[in-house]
Amino acid sequence: MPVAAARPISPTATERHRLKKAAWGHKTELRLRVRAQIVLLADCGLPNARVAERVGVHVDTVRIWRSRFAELGMPGLADRKRTGRPPSFTPLQAAQVKALACQLPAETGAPLSRWSTPELEAA
Repeated sequence: MPVAAARPISPTATERHRLKKAAWGHKTELRLRVRAQIVLLADCGLPNARVAERVGVHVDTVRIWRSRFAELGMPGLADRKRTGRPPSFTPLQAAQVKALACQLPAETGAPLSRWSTPELEAA
């Protein structure tokens, strides 16, 4: 079965500089560091299998990040927005609970020395 050719990428000089900083920066998150290394090695002309071997990830991971960089550039290396569970409380409700929790219970007339979750719920 023939193997599909890897997507060609060509970062600009500015992107290459940012990728190098991300790939070797000590304070860069690991996932961003790996993504930057994938793109830099792919830019050197290495095939996906060799890039995966050098970075220590699966070939499919290399394909994903190489494709996203080819399509979107640097923004393509960021995590995509996920749907997730909708918030249970409105921002106003969350602010009200936080404000109450920051007050001393005695200020609200509660005979407590500190708040507990059930007492905050009841208040």
